Amino acid sequence: MNTVLSIIVGIVYAIVCVALVVIVLSQEGKEQGLGAIGGGYTPDTYWNKIKGRSREGMLKKGTAALAAAFIILSVLLNMSFL
Repeated sequence: MNTVLSIIVGIVYAIVCVALVVIVLSQEGKEQGLGAIGGGYTPDTYWNKIKGRSREGMLKKGTAALAAAFIILSVLLNMSFL
């Protein structure tokens, strides 16, 4: 039973890895340059207020979720009982 479980977790892990690569590569680069070091200036514009509901915001949330799944599955695959 443990080998079947480890195979299933391994397949899910591979899917998460590919999805994480795709979602990271589909994001736009930050063009703030050195201004990002000091926190950068983010004016109170309409775009900054709705950024979380845009495509960029969804990609950021998806990246965080896939990164968490990647870490959890990495730990599960490296545990001795799998």
